[in-house]
Amino acid sequence: MQGIESTTRARVARLILEHGPVTAAALGERLGLTPAAVRRHLDALLADEMIEPRTVRPRGQRGRGRPAKLFAITDAGRSAFEHAYDDLAGSALRFMAERMGEQAVAEFARSQVSGLLQRLEPVMRTVPEDQRAKVLAEALSAEGYAASASKAQSGGDQLCQHHCPVAHAAAEFPQLCEAETEAFAQLLGTPVQRLATIAHGDGVCTTHVSPVRHKESKETGR
Repeated sequence: MQGIESTTRARVARLILEHGPVTAAALGERLGLTPAAVRRHLDALLADEMIEPRTVRPRGQRGRGRPAKLFAITDAGRSAFEHAYDDLAGSALRFMAERMGEQAVAEFARSQVSGLLQRLEPVMRTVPEDQRAKVLAEALSAEGYAASASKAQSGGDQLCQHHCPVAHAAAEFPQLCEAETEAFAQLLGTPVQRLATIAHGDGVCTTHVSPVRHKESKETGR
């Protein structure tokens, strides 16, 4: 993928990374492409094993109707967008763990998110509680995490990160994910729970953000 980031095919792949699984029709609408053009790029990405097809039956249909075909990024496709420092980060963390122990890795992980905390904590004080997850998603996207926020059906918000620049390192050192989760809770002012992570093989890092009132009711006991 390197060297063709500005091409239409790379734009298709990035949209699938950031918004997938997604239909061919949705891709064409977002990019202003004809169905034939979308299919041409999808076929090429499928041949390169950058994406994979999935089928989902529309809700409410049992045995009737044609299942919708969606396209999702593969591990190979995601790796094409990963920053080169992922492997270097893994080597550095292994060296640190061997020489200074696991606690040093945890401290390093917290230091990595400290910059995000310093930048966003003053901002979050001025943001309405129901908008904080959206603001955090925008900040994470600016750092390469392709994040989005939406309302969760169970209440609260759902924060999704469609890309992780250090996924391989995080798979070996979960302290990176743990420190990030702690930072999210601190910034949002409410408990959060990681439901899925790219580091563990999931397609998206998904975090449930509890409603602030839920936190307050726990604290008061009323």
